[in-house]
Amino acid sequence: MNIADRIQYLRKTKGLSQEELAEKVGVSRQAVSKWESEQSIPDIDKVIIMSEFFDVTTDYILKGIETEKQTDKKAVNANVFVIVGTVLNFIGLLVASAVWYEEQVPMAVVIGLVFMALGCMVFGIGLYGSAQNTKMNAKRNFWMINIWIIIFIPLSFVYNILFTGSTAPYPLLSNPLIAFPIFWLVYFTISLTVVFTQIKINRRK
Repeated sequence: MNIADRIQYLRKTKGLSQEELAEKVGVSRQAVSKWESEQSIPDIDKVIIMSEFFDVTTDYILKGIETEKQTDKKAVNANVFVIVGTVLNFIGLLVASAVWYEEQVPMAVVIGLVFMALGCMVFGIGLYGSAQNTKMNAKRNFWMINIWIIIFIPLSFVYNILFTGSTAPYPLLSNPLIAFPIFWLVYFTISLTVVFTQIKINRRK
């Protein structure tokens, strides 16, 4: 885009007519029309007024150079990928539990972990291309929520192998019975440690 295209783009983004933009800048409608048709270019004082009104830099209007702030406005909020990743992880937990309940096969754990791996990948890839100013909160939100889901199947699998002889994706009553409450103690300890760590990191930043 050239300067004429950028002025027109910014005007239309705000939903303004040429006459309305002219009033904001302090020129005639014909002047705006000439800017947008490349018949003339605005004086620097008019460029400054437009940059303040449209909340962009003068460099963007004159040269098309975008700041990180402008780029972030166009990028997707990272919390969208928190939601998508969390949904996939939770589906993995539900599907694994349902498959085991019906079939009692080790594949239940594999299916659950595949969904969770996919959920984490979607979040990670989405985070990379999302708005910079939303990334920190998204990371915190993702781990504060998903730590409870992600560790559940692996911990259950290890617990069941050691104490029940099964490969269930959720904890079964064990022999000795003391192992069952120990499982939940370990589960809550790990999850809460991650949650409080994320809270501390967020406070420092």
